[in-house]
Amino acid sequence: MSSTTAGVLFIAAMLVALAATYKPLGDYLYRVVTRERHYKVERGIYRVIGARPDTEQNWAGYARSVLAFSAVSIVLLFLFQRAQGALPLDNGFAGVDPYVSWNTAVSFVTNTNWQAYSGESTMGILVQAAGLAVQNFVSAAVGIAVAVVLVRGFARRATDKLGNFWVDLTRITLWVLLPLSFVAAIVLVAGGAVQNLTDFTSAITTGGDTQTVTGGLVATQEAIKNLGTNGGGYYNANAAHPFENPTAWTNFVIIYLLLVIPFCMPRTFGRLVGQNRQGYAIAAVMGVIALVSTTLVVGFESMANGTVPQAVTAALEGKEVRFGVADSGLFAAATTLTSTGSVNSFHDSFTSFGGGVLILNMMLGEVAPGGVGAGLYGMLVLAVITVFIAGLMVGRTPEYLGKRIGAREIKLASMYFLVTPALLLIGVATSFAFPVNLDSMQDSGPHGLSELLYAFASASNNNGSAFGGFGANTPWFNTALGLCMLFGRFIPIILVLALAGSLAKQRPVPATAGTFPTHQPLFVGMVVGVTVILVALTFLPVLALGPLADGLQ
Repeated sequence: MSSTTAGVLFIAAMLVALAATYKPLGDYLYRVVTRERHYKVERGIYRVIGARPDTEQNWAGYARSVLAFSAVSIVLLFLFQRAQGALPLDNGFAGVDPYVSWNTAVSFVTNTNWQAYSGESTMGILVQAAGLAVQNFVSAAVGIAVAVVLVRGFARRATDKLGNFWVDLTRITLWVLLPLSFVAAIVLVAGGAVQNLTDFTSAITTGGDTQTVTGGLVATQEAIKNLGTNGGGYYNANAAHPFENPTAWTNFVIIYLLLVIPFCMPRTFGRLVGQNRQGYAIAAVMGVIALVSTTLVVGFESMANGTVPQAVTAALEGKEVRFGVADSGLFAAATTLTSTGSVNSFHDSFTSFGGGVLILNMMLGEVAPGGVGAGLYGMLVLAVITVFIAGLMVGRTPEYLGKRIGAREIKLASMYFLVTPALLLIGVATSFAFPVNLDSMQDSGPHGLSELLYAFASASNNNGSAFGGFGANTPWFNTALGLCMLFGRFIPIILVLALAGSLAKQRPVPATAGTFPTHQPLFVGMVVGVTVILVALTFLPVLALGPLADGLQ
């Protein structure tokens, strides 16, 4: 069987697996977030944190809870890293550098999981498991909770109550992320992923040399880092490391994990608004964009065009030979279409056009399917913009799911999509203003610009992956990228919650013959078009100077 045929079968099997999970997992998520009864274990948690589970919050109260929880998490994770040398299971490592501690704390709390350090030589077992992995769970739960609130805004009428953050956070963590990651960790251990409390083991290589191998609770962190679209690798090589991703079939499992919740959430959306066909429409938009992106990445990598592949006469440079071009291309597309920093290949060594598609995936807002929760609420904001444009075309007041899209709603939606371009472009321009920052780029010219573009696109969109040759571990980039992660996460969340509050206060508008149907192929095509055009007009100039210029050289 040729590598191309094997790659096509791999992608086809992934589509089948996701389609088979769409309904059962989507329905299960729906039941978790709509259940009225509080279980005993949940009530125990509410008493400990002082939450009142039967009291619902308006959008501002919900936003304050999200921000307060995240702020406390950042402070505690920062202090945890700084105190590492005085804690057990520290692997002999001292406290983490202040700049790296700040950047890492922000990174994991914002579901970005950008890493300016090598995990096996910086973080001990305790900090990895009780610090970083815990944030993998709760930051993912925050994203899902915010998406559910936006859907409640569409589903509810004449109210300012949108749920309780502490209830949503607890339920999603306990009954969705924990059990799924538990099963995934067992599967990965069965596949050969490491799971122990051993700090270092000495091994004799085939060449007769001695190599020190770091152990730890790898499988459990690998499971939630992908399931929660987090991405922080236990090892510097991330999912290319055989202790994290031992075989081709575990590679399939990992890609499935990082796609499954985002692709199933449109089903939850359809159930919450009482129209499953609306969920199918959103899932179709995600699927079209994802399929086109994956085809382009795999196609460009198979063609081997670009600076690096031409120099080595193959597109395998920077890729793990256990997986090959097609599997690596699918992984790269999936990790940049979601907000996942997990990688199984060296994105800096992708072809110029292939790497450009990866950057564009993040610039799209990571909505196909996006991060857990973040992909759905990003896509729904795009749907709001689409129906507004459609309303202008026919001279009607735009409506979506029975809610009018007025001045307030479109302003909030527009500001949502201005956040990332502002952070990304200002960050890149400011970095170039200081010549010393150019030393962080492995290459000069267009490819060097692509490295810097990728870094700020990754941070501003809370992705976390990187062009591996980029030297981000400097005071400037630790600080600047950390600020991009903060603003790129919480400003959009506040805008989404405000939009949910505005929608929930409205009374539904009855559908008429002139109502634009939002469940048909025309709507799917319009949302895809708005998504691509909105981004292309914003980022085309800088993409032309970076990956496009690099590929045309």
